[in-house]
Amino acid sequence: MTIQHRDAADEYATFAVMTKLLEQAIAQIREMPESDQDLAADFLFALAAKQSEPEKLDAETRAAILEGLAQAERGEFVSDEEMAEFFRQRGA
Repeated sequence: MTIQHRDAADEYATFAVMTKLLEQAIAQIREMPESDQDLAADFLFALAAKQSEPEKLDAETRAAILEGLAQAERGEFVSDEEMAEFFRQRGA
């Protein structure tokens, strides 16, 4: 979130405000070793850069998504048992 403040000279100051959750995460990252802090920074920079770009999908992924949407429109869903097996196989 960004807050702008106008003073008596009609000049603006801009303040960026972090959420409490982000502040807590940054506080924890400050306690990490330098190499881990750099890794976290790289991740945040990558995330910030993606905010303005849509995810690029290859043809196979796009086709799979469209097929899944079509299946949902037709009411074709897997059973609860199939989902339980799926998660069991992956240790979830």
